[in-house]
Amino acid sequence: MGIFALAFIVLSLVSIPEPNLIQKDSTVKNDHSALSFRHFILGAVAIFLYVGVEVGIPNIANLFMTSSTGEGGAGIDTTVAGTVVGTYWFLMLIGRLVGASVGAKVSSKSMLTFASGLGLVFILLAIFSPVDSTVSMPVFQSDISFGMAQVPISVMFLVLCGLCTSIMWGGIFNLAVEGLGKYTEAASGIFMVMVCGGGILPLIQGAVADSVSYLSSYWVIVIALAFLLYYALIGSKNVNKDIPVE
Repeated sequence: MGIFALAFIVLSLVSIPEPNLIQKDSTVKNDHSALSFRHFILGAVAIFLYVGVEVGIPNIANLFMTSSTGEGGAGIDTTVAGTVVGTYWFLMLIGRLVGASVGAKVSSKSMLTFASGLGLVFILLAIFSPVDSTVSMPVFQSDISFGMAQVPISVMFLVLCGLCTSIMWGGIFNLAVEGLGKYTEAASGIFMVMVCGGGILPLIQGAVADSVSYLSSYWVIVIALAFLLYYALIGSKNVNKDIPVE
C-alpha cells in the first residue's frame, strides 16, 4: 500500500506529455461506439469470464485441498497445498514466456481455441477423476523441506490449467479490438473494467461449492471455458464491418 501511495504522489507531481494525443472537437458526435460491435461485446464478456476462471481455479483448489475429508476436502497440509497452488501460478509464468515467443507465429484465434479447449479437457478430467486417485507432486513440506507429496489427481489437472490461462488475455484482447479503428481506445477502457470478473465469478463458484461440493463447483468454470471456446471459433468474427472506423 505504501508503494502505491508513493507512486500516486510521484505521478501526481510529474507532468507526463502525450505527444500522440489528438484534441478532438467536443461537438463532434459519433453515431457508433465500441459497443456497436458484436465481437467486442462478446469479447468483453469473454475477458470477464477469463479473469474469473484464472482466479477461481486455484482458489477453490486450495480450499479443496486444505479442508478436512469430513467437509468434502482432501485434508492436505496447508504448506503443501500452498505450494501446489503456487505451481499453478508458476505454470502461468512458463505459459506466458512460451506464448510470447510463439505469438508472432500463431494467430490469436488459434491460441485461444487451443488454450480454452485444452483447459476444458483438464477441468472435466478434474471433475470426473476419482478423489482417492493420487499422484506425486514436488512441494515444500510443513518443515520447509522440499520433497514429493501425494495429492488427488484432480488437483494435478487443475494445476495444469495454469498453462492454458496464461495466454488467454492477449488472445481475447486482440480478437475483441480487431477492426475497431478509432474506437479501440474506448474499448481498452471497457476491457479494464471487465476484470471485475475476477471477483464476481469466484464468488459464484464459491456459492456453488458451499451448496454442492468443491469439485462440482468447477462446472461454473466449464461453462465459462465453453464460452471462451465459442468466442474463439465463432463469436470473435467481426460482423459489423459496415461501421466506419476511420
